[in-house]
Amino acid sequence: MASTTTTTGRTVVVIGGGYGGATAAKALDAEADVVLIEPKDAFEHAAGSLRALVRPDWAHNVFFSYDRLLERGRVVRQRVASVDPAGVTLADGTRIDADYLVLATGSRYPFPAKSDSDEAAEALGRLRETHEELAGAERVLITGAGPVGLELAGEITHVWPGKQVVVVDPAPALLPAFEQSLRDDLHRQLQEAGVELRLGTALAEEPPSEPGRAKTFTVATTDGDELTADIWFRAHGVRVNGDYLADGALTTRTERGQVPVTGTLAVRGYDHVYAIGDITDLAEAKMAGYAMQHARVAAANISAQLRGETPEAVYTPSPVPSVLLPLGPERGVGQFPSEDDPAVAAVVPAQVVAQYKGGDLFTGMFHELFGTQAEG
Repeated sequence: MASTTTTTGRTVVVIGGGYGGATAAKALDAEADVVLIEPKDAFEHAAGSLRALVRPDWAHNVFFSYDRLLERGRVVRQRVASVDPAGVTLADGTRIDADYLVLATGSRYPFPAKSDSDEAAEALGRLRETHEELAGAERVLITGAGPVGLELAGEITHVWPGKQVVVVDPAPALLPAFEQSLRDDLHRQLQEAGVELRLGTALAEEPPSEPGRAKTFTVATTDGDELTADIWFRAHGVRVNGDYLADGALTTRTERGQVPVTGTLAVRGYDHVYAIGDITDLAEAKMAGYAMQHARVAAANISAQLRGETPEAVYTPSPVPSVLLPLGPERGVGQFPSEDDPAVAAVVPAQVVAQYKGGDLFTGMFHELFGTQAEG
């Protein structure tokens, strides 16, 4: 018979230890009995994965052990099979009851932006193996001209200025939701880096090799042209992690696999269940920074409820889309809501992007969160 963990009246179960889940668990650790459920043995800082691919000597910086994240709470290395209003059932049949639940399971994205391994050592090994494949390739094809594809192109051309990098996307324009001045600067910097953009077209069929594996090929495009490359990467195809909700025991997901939430980030129909990050149905881009903002709102509301107060923290998506898109450690573009008027976009230059993100890709922030020290 599966074992059951009962609650203390202050048990908060956080499902998922990514950007939002780790932040929420840490924020609640001092005042609740936190149980963080996460199958991976280490947090993977996905925003640094593309730098890790081109710089294997630096790659260890994107993995952070959960050992020091919580002082009072505990981390359970398991997958959740089902969740209901009273708690969760794990893949091994174990039952963990909860007074509060936080859904923070994020999303999947093709390698190398995100690893599909639960073991940091295995993920690190794959990054280094793919680096060797990439290092020997002269021509690189990237499908997808969103922030991930462009950032990958920038990282590659910074380390190997002589490589031919082509980015293909069926969309007719880059980042159409952002200011024209940002888009103009992005085109200019990509041209300076030697990146060739092929917008308004797609591959007629997928390349014959696996992504990240060196093998010379030629493929046709939908506009009647051909492209030859020695290696390719897929930079599109995000999928929300929410299979544990498929049985409907907690809520019904939207067509996109997301969960409807209120302004307080409570799952609709509940006052003790919250959802944060990519799994929410909020009308905004799915970004790590937003997930961490969600976490702070949800944690504040749970804290209030633990004190017997009404949860009043509210999250409102910004009308201005934000981005920090480094193209290597020195180039990049960025946009934020203006400090003077949050409804107006402020475009920032490459130097600011490098200062805030391009240099260390926020690894310092996560060393602080996880109580670890940078190594090299």
